[in-house]
Amino acid sequence: MIFIDACFKEKTPYTPIWMMRQAGRYLDEYKETRKKAKNFLDLCQRVDLATEITLQPIDILDVDAAILFSDILVIPYEMGLPLEFKEGIGPKFLQTIDNEESLQVLKPNAYNRLSYVYECVDSVRKKLPKNKALIGFSGAPWTLATYMIEGHGSKSYEKSKKMIYQDPNLLHTLLQKLTEEIKQYLSMQIKAGANAVMLFDSWANALEKSKYLEFGWFYLQDIASYLKSTFPQIPIIAFPRGVGAFLESLHGEFDVLGIDWQIDMQTAKDKVGNRFVLQGNLEPARLYDYDSMKEGIISILEVMRNSGHIFNLGHGMIKDLPRENAIALVRLVRELSSKYI
Repeated sequence: MIFIDACFKEKTPYTPIWMMRQAGRYLDEYKETRKKAKNFLDLCQRVDLATEITLQPIDILDVDAAILFSDILVIPYEMGLPLEFKEGIGPKFLQTIDNEESLQVLKPNAYNRLSYVYECVDSVRKKLPKNKALIGFSGAPWTLATYMIEGHGSKSYEKSKKMIYQDPNLLHTLLQKLTEEIKQYLSMQIKAGANAVMLFDSWANALEKSKYLEFGWFYLQDIASYLKSTFPQIPIIAFPRGVGAFLESLHGEFDVLGIDWQIDMQTAKDKVGNRFVLQGNLEPARLYDYDSMKEGIISILEVMRNSGHIFNLGHGMIKDLPRENAIALVRLVRELSSKYI
């Protein structure tokens, strides 16, 4: 698989490409499949529908890797926090974690109650072409903890940050519980057939460097070390969004580091050196205009010439991006990158 080869810095005929949120609302096929579910949580739990959605970008875009269709919040949900998804509002936990007593609500071994995820991995892997990789994933402990503390997405993370300074032991306890669940959750995805796994730390940018290294990256390193000791042949990808200012401080047993669009690839490459293969980082909005998209592709490929690289967006696909440009993006990267290998 060209994607797996690239993760391990092996020579490839072109730069492999996949996109975050490549299965999403910009595709009519996704919207039609979503109508078959009662709600978003039901969509994630329906193995047949989740399988169908996971495979859509392979069939439509011909990307080099599929990523499991699920949601990062299924772990806290199965740990016992009631969760609802409201159209136009997003996810909301009906209970939150704010003291020692609230931690008692969390049930251990949530990963054992996520069989629908592992069944989806198995289903997709059986239907996926052998030359296409399947990426499993989880939310990172810090990002999951913010949802569990705030109750929903946040712009200020006031409750989570207050806990860092007023009750850091409580937060570390929560993060450790999440870390142990994630280790087993990703292990089960690998056993079910995932060829690589990815950790999304979407809210890494909420913290200053010292606090992110303590409350965020520390736990990602722990997960990576555990997985590498058990599954050394499986690439591990980390995507800590918005931490470009201190990329040089990120170390660990990861194979690939996702780079967001807020830092240019040359700076990221200079800061990271040869520690990780870099993944990214085209600004998603460039897909609104073909010429801008092509310009961005060439700029990134020139920087990453003869370097370990997986092409991706610097964040997820936007819901109204032209599908024909997404198809063209894959074709252009495949055609143009062969000149830079």
